[in-house]
Formats: sequence, C-alpha cells, structure tokens
Amino acid sequence: MNKMIDKEPLLELRNVEKRFELDQGLLETLKFRKGKFVREKRDVHAVNGVSLKVARGEALCVVGESGCGKSTVARLIAGLLTPSAGEIHYEGTRIDNKSRHDLLPMRKKMQMIFQNPYASLNPRMTIKQALEEPVRYHNPSLLNGEVEAKVAHVMQSVGVDPTWMVRYPHEFSGGQRQRIAIARALTVDPEFIIADEPISALDVSIQAQVLNLMLEAKDHRGLTYLFITHDLSVVQHFGTRVAVLYLGSVCELSDTATLFENPKHPYTKALLSAVPQLKDDRPGHIRLKGEIPTPINLPQGCPFQSRCSYANTRCATEAPRPVLQADGSMVACHGVEEDRLDS
Repeated sequence: MNKMIDKEPLLELRNVEKRFELDQGLLETLKFRKGKFVREKRDVHAVNGVSLKVARGEALCVVGESGCGKSTVARLIAGLLTPSAGEIHYEGTRIDNKSRHDLLPMRKKMQMIFQNPYASLNPRMTIKQALEEPVRYHNPSLLNGEVEAKVAHVMQSVGVDPTWMVRYPHEFSGGQRQRIAIARALTVDPEFIIADEPISALDVSIQAQVLNLMLEAKDHRGLTYLFITHDLSVVQHFGTRVAVLYLGSVCELSDTATLFENPKHPYTKALLSAVPQLKDDRPGHIRLKGEIPTPINLPQGCPFQSRCSYANTRCATEAPRPVLQADGSMVACHGVEEDRLDS
C-alpha cells in the first residue's frame, strides 16, 4: 500500500453524504395515509458515507460507472456543493461548514479542472483576461507587468504560445482549450487540483498529451491530484491509488498496482474485465446482471447485491463495511470478508 497515506492527509472525507431533493409536482408528492393526504418528499442519494484520505503528493483516482457519484464528490470537495452529512477536512481544518467568504483563501490552494474545455472558459474573454483574472484576484499587489509575465510563463509551461493570449476560446482546438484550462488552474500556484474527467471530451491522441502535461506539472510543482474518471486505462497510467465507487459508496480502495494485479470486489473485477487490451490473456468479460438500482430507493444491504453473482442472504440485509486486507487495500464486500469468492 502507498506509504504516503500513513502521513497526515492533505484532504480527508469522513462519512460524507449528499442527497438532492427530487423535483416533483404537487400531485406526485401527495400520498394518502391514515385518512388524509400527506406530501412526501423523495431524495436522490448521490453520495452515501464516503470516507477517503488524500496524501500530499499523490494522485488518487476515483472511478466508477456514470451516475455513481464521482463528480458530486469532486464538487463537494471544491465547495460547490454542501454535504448533507459528514465532514471534509483540508490540512486538518474542517472546510465543509465554512461560508463562501471564509472559503476564499482556500481557492488559491485548491483548483478544479472541469470536463468540458468548451464550457469552462468564458467565450467573451480573451485568454489573457481569463488567465489574468484569478492572478489579480489572489495577488492584488502584483503590478500589471508582473501579472502578464506570470501568465506568459504558465502558458509556455503547458505548451501554449504566449502570443496567443489575445485570442478568444473559440479560436482553439479542444486539446488547446484544455491546456489553457490547466494553465488557468496553475496561475495561482495551487497545491491540490481536482480534475473532473479532464480528458473524456478529447481525442485519444490528445488525451495522452494532456495526461503527460498534468504529470509533469505534478512533478515540477509538487501537486496533489484527485482525478475523476471512468476510464481505467487512464488510471493505470496516472494514479497512485484508486477508489472504486458504486452507487455513491466506496467498494474498493487500493494502490494502483495492487488493484490491477489482484482486484477483490466483484464490481472492480467486472470493470477491469471491460478494459480493452491488445494482448489479453485474462478471463472473458464479466457481464453484470440487471441494471444499476435507482439512487432514489437504495437497496437494503449491499448496494451491489442485486447484480452480484456471489450475493447471499447476508448481502441482502446487511451493508458491508470496508475491511483492511493483507495487501493494504480496503474492500467493502461480505464475500471477500468470508473468503467465498472465486480467485
């Protein structure tokens, strides 16, 4: 297991939950109970008791199917959403209960790279204006020449010609825009970056360039990443550790090498079996039965039990808790705990 997690974590999530009230009409919410109509509210359970620690200098990847709560976790950490329960700590200080004003000093330390480079930049701003804005906000004492020099240096470091800063976002390709979005995050010298599917909207050939750019920035600037993705082939290249989410819960947490060599949770095995390989000597693709349960009415017991080939009566009634394994990974699975899964 990654030894960095034994140190004081840079970021820690403690049993974080997020529920969204379902937007329903009046007639849809009225239920007849005990001789009268009662308005019944329904919630979408997006994140359910997630606990994670991110060590300084590592790249923790959060993976899972669409709708599993990955982006919600990212937005909770960034302060764009407020948890319904649980706590989020940064450098030992709780941040989820702070006001927007009190969170402003954290913005310089913590930056976010969004999925869509076409929407993350203001089309009415030139690149110069977009990149200078956060620098001027967080460093009001800098002179104009110093701000321009800083922006030009960061643009050059991400492979964008500084002379292009007079252009507008629509004049660039998707890969160039994402480089500019990365540059915008780096202009304030952050220490922690939340990357929410930063390459999923790019061509495959451009994805590798952007990933390598982010790794270079990590090494040169000492950055820490929380990297949200659904692509496990990217995880193998980028991540130091991996947290696998299913229906808003962490089902497996492991360092990258251990996860790919010896996945333990049935859901993790199914995800890995679907990763394309040129030379594939692994068993065949694992097809999961059924559909993902609705996050409106979460199943009792294990959230994965309705699609799991190893589920038993315990799985249907008792939610599994993460259990530390001999190799340092954490797995929330009764089958793993009872050693009744196939190897």
